[in-house]
Amino acid sequence: MKVLTVLDPGTSKISPRTGQGACCAPAAAKSSGDMPVAAPAVYPEMIQAVITGYMEVPGNRVPVVSTSWNRADRMGEIRSRLSNFRMNYAVPPGLYAVGTPGAESDILVSANYKLSFDMLRRELKGRDLWILVIDTAGINVWCAAGEGTFGTEELSQRIVGHGLGGIVTHRRIIVPQLGAPGIDAAEIKRRTGFRVHYGPVRSSDLPAYLEDGYRATPEMRTVTFSSADRLVLTPIELIPALKSYFFVAVIFLILFGLDTTGILFRKAWSEGMPMVAMGLAAVLSGALLTPVLLPVIPFRSFAVKGLITGTAVTALMIHGAGAVGRNDGVLTAMSYIFFPALSSFLALQFTGATTYTSLSGVTKEMKYAIPLYIAAASVSLVLVVIYKLMDWGIL
Repeated sequence: MKVLTVLDPGTSKISPRTGQGACCAPAAAKSSGDMPVAAPAVYPEMIQAVITGYMEVPGNRVPVVSTSWNRADRMGEIRSRLSNFRMNYAVPPGLYAVGTPGAESDILVSANYKLSFDMLRRELKGRDLWILVIDTAGINVWCAAGEGTFGTEELSQRIVGHGLGGIVTHRRIIVPQLGAPGIDAAEIKRRTGFRVHYGPVRSSDLPAYLEDGYRATPEMRTVTFSSADRLVLTPIELIPALKSYFFVAVIFLILFGLDTTGILFRKAWSEGMPMVAMGLAAVLSGALLTPVLLPVIPFRSFAVKGLITGTAVTALMIHGAGAVGRNDGVLTAMSYIFFPALSSFLALQFTGATTYTSLSGVTKEMKYAIPLYIAAASVSLVLVVIYKLMDWGIL
């Protein structure tokens, strides 16, 4: 298991030893002033399903949530991993309770992305705690911290607006460590009187962290990104890529079936299908194989990593599976240009899901990679035209 990023809980930024996280974007502009925050009058059905009751506290009627997952929670996790369902998978911001918390109970902060909220409450079985859900526009903690929605302004307003100073007698609030880039702890203290404690990276470590008096071990502070972690995230890019590739496959079949007498099904099948298969292999190479093998593929650039795996898979399809005729130099050249470039493009999309690079690194890669992708597509199209003209006996 490779150690990728270490956060410094004593500051509001990711440690300069390893750089900023990849899915972070420029911080949003701050507004001024603390505003009252009203609790939602009606909770959506998916939240009502986990509410077991309510607690009356000064100025608030707080829903008590279960620490167990129901079938809808498990299906929600699967759907959010596999599709754009995650873009609308959110919890109403506000104050929630686990167990029967009181004036001395800790307050844990969560993003309002429901999967983040669910992961947190699942680890709190048998405990009496408050959960303060802040509005991150339905984005997870790490990405929201980079975008500025998991930030000082929003957290300050929630602390004051929900009257936490009148609900608890202590003045500590526990923020997820991955939210550190968006939080100015000193400013939170100045505005609200609450001192920010940075919890562990993983919610599964929270029980041990709380029991040990808010002390985290080095392991709790270390971000890891194992093969299993990467594999779980691949559907985010793989499934949209496969959907888009359907149209590319149709174009291949039309181009290779095109004849002087029309579009021939026989030629589309015999000549187009090998190209479709190579394209599918390139999609799997860039969106699945490259992420899984990320640490062992040489070079730091995601575009280069995807190019390497794409070239290897293309070579296997040409020379191993015989997808291109031995004497067909034009199609071989086209294949070695287009399919590795497709793999590289898809691998580059995975940067936003990883801890391997930074926003500046992604920007730098895009600056040189996009023109190369356009050039590769253009040259490939020219080579296909040449191939067809030769096939028709014109060249």
